[in-house]
Amino acid sequence: MSFSLYGCLPEEISSRIGLEKAYRGRQIFEGLHKRGLDPASMTDLPASLRGKIASEIPLFATEVAQTLQDPDGTVKLRLAAGGGGGAASIECVLLQTDTGRKTACLSTQAGCAMGCVFCKTGTLGLHRNLDAAEIVEQFHHLSRAWGPVNNIVFMGMGEPLENLEAVRKSISVFTHPRGLAISPRRMTVSTCGVVPGILSLADEGPALGMAVSLVSADEQKRKALMPVALRWGLEELKRALVYHREKTGKRLTVEIVLLKGINDGREDIRKLRHYLAGLDAIVNLIPWNPAPGLDFREPAEAAVQLYYEELQRVGIPAVRRYRRGRKIGGACGQLGGGWQSG
Repeated sequence: MSFSLYGCLPEEISSRIGLEKAYRGRQIFEGLHKRGLDPASMTDLPASLRGKIASEIPLFATEVAQTLQDPDGTVKLRLAAGGGGGAASIECVLLQTDTGRKTACLSTQAGCAMGCVFCKTGTLGLHRNLDAAEIVEQFHHLSRAWGPVNNIVFMGMGEPLENLEAVRKSISVFTHPRGLAISPRRMTVSTCGVVPGILSLADEGPALGMAVSLVSADEQKRKALMPVALRWGLEELKRALVYHREKTGKRLTVEIVLLKGINDGREDIRKLRHYLAGLDAIVNLIPWNPAPGLDFREPAEAAVQLYYEELQRVGIPAVRRYRRGRKIGGACGQLGGGWQSG
């Protein structure tokens, strides 16, 4: 993976460029992240230093290869990345609410090794992990084109907890007070249930919001749908989630991708209610989004509404996730599908 200043903290910028004065590294970091400047435009730097950076260090390690915009306001960027890790295609998404609130959905891997059978990205296999710069640059590509972004979710291509070192480094960049200074309260990491990563975040931080793609509280169904369940079963996963909650105080979001005739029945609701006891979780109900080559069906509206009402009836907070970005392959489970606009 090629070098980019976007993956460096201020002291690392000073070291990599060979700056004698440490405050110059802080100036460059602040210019990049807080003011959105190319170092060549940072007039508070000596002309000789600006020239050195411009001639020796590319501004980005990634470039925008394609931009797609859904009529609902969702934007998807396909980025091309090269370097020592091998050329890779990365997708990131900007989600916008009707009130104008913007969330950057960032990828942490090119492809994904987890193999969830209902997810298009899971069919790609893992090409490679992204480095911190490639994660941070996704945010800047989105915000440069579409304005200030309010929240970050690590929910794009890949499993964040299988690339935890780079995710942690990117969070250090995002939260740095001399840069974007984004509060950890405005970040969420989503996992399909990688127990060691959940425990590591609980013990070593950072304390972010946690979302887990559960899909089913039926052990056999989950194993058939999500190979990760063959490594860490539902009870081991629940212990890890309870531990994370106790250590961090962060409330959990449980994501249920609803598949018609598979996990959208009354018995599925009953098992989920039982599983959630003691977790203090919010449930996101996500109707399955079609993707090329996947042979599943969307749930009926009545089944989604029943699921929602039954959870609410017993006091479990639930949110129905409405479909955004589907026309450009930017919705949950669609990334990497080779979609075109139109």
